[in-house]
Amino acid sequence: MVEQASNPVCSTGESEADLMSVDARPTDTTVLVVDHTAAGRFALGTVLRRAGHQVVAVGTGHEALAELDVRLRKGGLPDVALVDVELPDMSGFELRRRLKARPHMAGVPVVHFSAVGAEPGDPGDPAEAPDAGGDARLTLPASPGEIDAVVRAAVRAARLRADDQAAARRLTLLSEAIVAIQSARSPQELADAAAEGAARLTGAPAAVFVLGPDDELYRGAPRSRTSLALPDADAHRAVVTLLRRLTHGQAGVRITTASAPLWPAGFFRPGMQHDARLVLIPTQDGRGAVCVATPTRGVRRVDPERESLLARLAQATALAAEPLLMYWAERHVALTLQHSFLPQPHRLPELPGVDVVVRYVPASHETEIGGDFCAALRAGEGVLVAVGDVVGHSLEAATVMVEIRHALRAYCVDESDPAVLAERLDRMLQLYHRGVSATVCLVLLDPGTGRARVANAGHIPPLIVRDGRSADYVKAAGPLLGLGLPHPPPTELFLEPADRLLMVTDGLIETRGTDLAVSMEQLRAAATGAMPGLDALCDTLLSCFGHDREDDVAMLALRLTDQDLS
Repeated sequence: MVEQASNPVCSTGESEADLMSVDARPTDTTVLVVDHTAAGRFALGTVLRRAGHQVVAVGTGHEALAELDVRLRKGGLPDVALVDVELPDMSGFELRRRLKARPHMAGVPVVHFSAVGAEPGDPGDPAEAPDAGGDARLTLPASPGEIDAVVRAAVRAARLRADDQAAARRLTLLSEAIVAIQSARSPQELADAAAEGAARLTGAPAAVFVLGPDDELYRGAPRSRTSLALPDADAHRAVVTLLRRLTHGQAGVRITTASAPLWPAGFFRPGMQHDARLVLIPTQDGRGAVCVATPTRGVRRVDPERESLLARLAQATALAAEPLLMYWAERHVALTLQHSFLPQPHRLPELPGVDVVVRYVPASHETEIGGDFCAALRAGEGVLVAVGDVVGHSLEAATVMVEIRHALRAYCVDESDPAVLAERLDRMLQLYHRGVSATVCLVLLDPGTGRARVANAGHIPPLIVRDGRSADYVKAAGPLLGLGLPHPPPTELFLEPADRLLMVTDGLIETRGTDLAVSMEQLRAAATGAMPGLDALCDTLLSCFGHDREDDVAMLALRLTDQDLS
């Protein structure tokens, strides 16, 4: 018989044969035993080793924390800690509190043990530390089978908790990725957001491809990868061919593996060849496709949960891709239309007595196309210049812009009064585009005298820049086009030979959250300090205000040619 005095672990009446009969099932479990007695450490270690566990034994709380620090640095924390509640330097409950306070150790389950007969008020009494209980409680002496069962149950419960936490984290990452995907405002931004989400979900390199109707390919990479060398155009063409073949006639998600000879090198790591696990889904109209690609080298088996998450990520990406691809196709048409009708420097008409410079900067790629325009035309014996903006951002706005510009060209053949022209444009919008409004500023200039007549329909008024002296806005205002309201007579002024007249659309200076009057004053101050010359004026203002604008920018600057000030 094994007595309690000689064996504090095993129950009275346990035989050595009973102790030896513990089921020594193979296990990868490591148990940290914290017991203040050498006999206890030996006995518990013997039982646990014979049950198939690996054992690390220490005698104090501080030794336990030091051992955990060492194992954490080596990447091998124990699976469970079997802790005596009566330690010489701290209670077992205090040791657990300290362990759980360390984020990287908090997942280690703690099984407290104590001897039979612990009195209330003893350091081992759980009532003394109600907030510091363990993942399990063991009273000694106990049978070897009971000790093994408690340890295995604590490890199993901890692993289930860890699995649940990992699953919850993956779902959180998926939700965050889908929010970023739904917030994307361009196919490229969409591909990058999806690639970042895939990389975070898998903890591995990832690449996402959004394929458009005309085989335009947007390749997304995680932020950590974008600064590295990317595959060349041949590799992208190979991906287009492969994606078209794999998604032809497909409905729904398809998951397959592309072997290294078929999958170009460098998409996951620079210059490195990998097989690729592909999650493919066509857009609903069947004209585009989305592919989420991850490397398979070193992956021995397929993880169904991981592939399910990537499939859901691909589905969200495909749903967002179709309207974005349609919009960007429309945007390309609108930009082409707008650019084809804006006055280009090499296509400006001959305007005797006047130098004219125009600038047009489209909005950043994440925003919609607008209806900004400018024009420089002959009108009788003078010169008519105009800058305007159709309200709204769409292909319709760009189309109406073209109609206004053509109508202005036609009207000024036999009419040059800017107020009359504004009224005619107003009636045209009411007749053919009811509900559409626009702003426009018209200036009729007589180069011989410098006389200028200004009609302003809801637009930023022209700015007269007097080199080295000042800059002031022309006091001209009136209602928007398309409202059917009467327009006031033109405002008259005279330009001096050194004066520069500047006309801009509000896209140059308008900033969300900033009063337009404040922005106009900033523009006036910047123009006052610009170097002489029309190009210098425009370049200075674009440098100050023209970066990452949310709206298109149209700008026209002119001066009389009596003096050569360039």
